[in-house]
Amino acid sequence: MLGCGAIKEIDLEHAEIKSMRTDPCHKNRGIASLLLNHIISESKLMGYTRLSLETGSADFFEPARKLYLKHGFDYCDPFAEYRKDPSSVFMTRQL
Repeated sequence: MLGCGAIKEIDLEHAEIKSMRTDPCHKNRGIASLLLNHIISESKLMGYTRLSLETGSADFFEPARKLYLKHGFDYCDPFAEYRKDPSSVFMTRQL
């Protein structure tokens, strides 16, 4: 397996990427972009108009934040039941 991802419904129009991982042995090969594009496409097919996520604020998560920005996500305030947390970054995009 090269990677996996999961979404969670927030409401009928809004979903959250709950998990997205790629095998560390396959970094920098475009797997994460392919996986994220698939999640975005499937979310659209499911009728969602917004997709959001929470990721880490530490330097370790910078590649993930860059990936999400590259795919049209913008920084946002906490959503759903999240609260502001210095260890978290929140992002969202229209579909």
